[in-house]
Amino acid sequence: MLYVIRHGRTDWNEMRKMQGRTDIPLNETGRQMAKDASERYRDVNFDICYCSPLSRARETAEILLKGRNIPIINDERLVEMSFGDYEGSNKDAQEAGAPIWELFEHPESYIPSGGAESFEELFARTADFLKNTAEPLLQEGKDLLIVGHGAMNSAIVCQVKNIPLKDFWKGSIKNCELIQL
Repeated sequence: MLYVIRHGRTDWNEMRKMQGRTDIPLNETGRQMAKDASERYRDVNFDICYCSPLSRARETAEILLKGRNIPIINDERLVEMSFGDYEGSNKDAQEAGAPIWELFEHPESYIPSGGAESFEELFARTADFLKNTAEPLLQEGKDLLIVGHGAMNSAIVCQVKNIPLKDFWKGSIKNCELIQL
């Protein structure tokens, strides 16, 4: 079985700032969310965990799986989508028509700028992870957990469920919410 969870909250989540690949740590609320998730999902079997290398995802995985003897493997293909120059900016301050506004309102029309990653790049790396890492383990009957981020997790969900790009954000997962795919 394939499971996906999003990291716990950070200060930037609470300020509605775009994190992307900026390595913002969990805050105390995020750590508590991960502890609560650990209790809530303690009876869910995971054989192996693959995790974004960003600290907010890694710490979430460590708290979630504490005492369970489950390997946690960092994988660069699971890092959050890069928002380029928009990282650190407030989502609420984006003007209609700005490239980053399109990302959230009309993902099918989004054209990255300022060093941001394209959906094609995001989908290529997450598809590579699914095909070359996840699928072989799932075929062996392993229960696989991915600990990641908002946009990266949505890319996984959209590919597994065949959700079109225009509906990209319908694949969103709340902080520390576990979904089964």
